[in-house]
Amino acid sequence: MANVVVFGSQWGDEGKGKIVDMLAEKSAAIVRFQGGNNAGHTLVVGGEKCILHLIPSGILHQGKACLIGNGVVLDPEVFLKEVDVLGKKGVDASPERLMVSKKTHLIMPYHRLMDSCRESALDDKGKIGTTGRGIGPCYEDKMHRCGIRAGDLADPELLRAKIERALCEKNILFKHLYGVDPLDPDAVFQDVLPLAQRMTPYLGDVSGAIQEAEAQGFVLFEGAQGTHLDIDHGTYPFVTSSNTVTGNAASGSGCGPKKLDRIIAIVKAYTTRVGGGPFPTELTDSVGERLQDMGGEFGATTGRRRRCGWLDMVVLRESVRLNTPTELAITKLDVLSGLKEICICTAYQYRGETLQYPPQEQNGMAHVTPVYESMPGWDEDISGVTRWADLPETAKAYLTRLEELSGVPVGIVSVGPDRAQTFTRG
Repeated sequence: MANVVVFGSQWGDEGKGKIVDMLAEKSAAIVRFQGGNNAGHTLVVGGEKCILHLIPSGILHQGKACLIGNGVVLDPEVFLKEVDVLGKKGVDASPERLMVSKKTHLIMPYHRLMDSCRESALDDKGKIGTTGRGIGPCYEDKMHRCGIRAGDLADPELLRAKIERALCEKNILFKHLYGVDPLDPDAVFQDVLPLAQRMTPYLGDVSGAIQEAEAQGFVLFEGAQGTHLDIDHGTYPFVTSSNTVTGNAASGSGCGPKKLDRIIAIVKAYTTRVGGGPFPTELTDSVGERLQDMGGEFGATTGRRRRCGWLDMVVLRESVRLNTPTELAITKLDVLSGLKEICICTAYQYRGETLQYPPQEQNGMAHVTPVYESMPGWDEDISGVTRWADLPETAKAYLTRLEELSGVPVGIVSVGPDRAQTFTRG
């Protein structure tokens, strides 16, 4: 069976976790390939909410192998807390079905401190809106080749030496640049050691596990955030610290690109963004407030209120170009119910030109004017719809227009938060 990649086509929070949860039921393994616990998947199963930040959402399906790839940066404390929470809910999150790549880099206490120090030192205009969880500083150490990898947890001497090496430079910055107390390498080591002892049984060869899983069925790859938070292709510098595009599913999990077959773009029926950065279609009026309230638009990780706006086809068109999806999965279509008019941004006006794709200049999107197309809305409550044929004609027209503008067919539609409120088009 064809392997599947699920990616966010906007600025994250599109509802990837729910679609992964739906597809996981028939998969052999679920792999998380990038990001850290700055992302959150909110799932509703049988009316009960479950939020996961690191562990693949497929863990809720009994017997499925869940793998965390080398492209992830993992906070051991957060990972083990999730394991414990799942255990209390009766979910098996044992090493027999949950594996962390030995190549995965680890978020250490000094990464979290560095993250908060840097953000606090910026003025309001310069703030990125980081979650302060140490994601960026951890990726920095990875590129600086001084990072701590999960496999190091099994070698206490190496772990202690790496912590000391990392703090030689960081403690100078803490003390002399940020005015905070330096960290004691031995104290950090002693704090991490009990976590290391619990983590070690979870460590393994994720590349090998993917290869084994393919003999049993298809592998499902899930990322975090969205395309326009990609470190290279997003709205830099208001981006995350990793590549969120589907190309990273291969390098971030340890398999070849030919392993990626079916690529599903998760598209919220409108657009949201958390934190700073340009947002051309943002609505600061009563419609924007309505989308926030009806959509429950609060971040799963931070609780921050999400900014809301009309669907931006320029953003989506760029995601299609970068990720080559085979289909769209439209989420939160039900939130648009009750609106008399629904707008779609089809292009940007920028420096006297009409653009079909975002400007490449840094912060260029902060200076565009969206070009809108208007469509009639619908009043019907669609939260109970389970077939494409039963959607209101205006809702079907809206989805069909998204297909025309993106050049990608809609394959999945979600009309509510629960697992049962999602259906395929067929």
